Amino acid sequence: MSDLIDKMEAALSEALADLDAAADEKSIEEIKIRMLGRKGFLPAAMKEIKNVSNEEKPLIGKVANKVKTELNNKISEKLDALEDSGSAVDGIDVTIPGRQRKIGKKHLITRVIDDCVTIFRRMGFVVVDGPELEDEYHNFDALNTPADHPSRDSQDTFYLLDGRLLRTQTSPVQIRTMEKQDPPVRIVCPGRCFRRDTPDATHSMNFSQIEGLHIDTNISMADLKGTLLMFAQEMFGEDVEIRMRPHFFPFTEPSIECDVLFRNFKGGKDSWLEIFGAGMVDPNVLTNVGYDPEKVTGYAFGLGIERIAMLKYDIPDIRYLYENDIRFLEQF
Repeated sequence: MSDLIDKMEAALSEALADLDAAADEKSIEEIKIRMLGRKGFLPAAMKEIKNVSNEEKPLIGKVANKVKTELNNKISEKLDALEDSGSAVDGIDVTIPGRQRKIGKKHLITRVIDDCVTIFRRMGFVVVDGPELEDEYHNFDALNTPADHPSRDSQDTFYLLDGRLLRTQTSPVQIRTMEKQDPPVRIVCPGRCFRRDTPDATHSMNFSQIEGLHIDTNISMADLKGTLLMFAQEMFGEDVEIRMRPHFFPFTEPSIECDVLFRNFKGGKDSWLEIFGAGMVDPNVLTNVGYDPEKVTGYAFGLGIERIAMLKYDIPDIRYLYENDIRFLEQF
């Protein structure tokens, strides 16, 4: 039965020579299939072992194991060599520079929210969050919004079939916090809001707000003015000024709008731009959450994150912030 042994050794020698000459994975795989595949040389040779004597079978089996082991070792070595050379895959030009992994960064809206939160935290405010899907009580009733107020109309607010709605402001977070916590309260509430606005350069159906609330004893309009001034100077620079104008909000009394003076604004002129809506918390709101308006007072304020971003980074259209054009976002 030496002829079978000779055939196996000859086939091994031929396969090892072919492996030395192989230049890619495809050639190596073909050699492996030819020698070790289900219909390859070695399985076919082992089928002939039934025709030999019992004395010869161990010797032939030993040679067959040697062929299989040497061939597998050689195949592994060849594949490793090809991988190290960078040419293991057909069609790859190993002289082309590799792809650089780009490091991501925060979206501009997220960055502005973080900047606002950092400023307010230095003033002692705590960040709280709440649901974007709200009920009418927390979004309107508890905030002293009358039943006939235009903002409660379905043309202004997104309602669900079960009567719930997408919050139109982050003020409901203030209500939920006061329901759970006795004074003092000093919080800011950043988050997304939703209104049925027609999208244009300055309006969007979804937008981001950050609102603040400070409830304690002897809180006055002077405290509110100091807070807004400090924020404006921290965000836009120490040379900015603020002015407060009378306004109306259902949940504050008195209510104000606060403008910020930007020096050398577009075109080099000094310009007053409205940034904040604010005021002293209406006593009815305090009563709704179980506070005694005779013992505590407070102020609330709100500002739009997109408006801050547009002013700070000179962005002409709010829609740029949501189009996810990488050419635009990479600038920041």
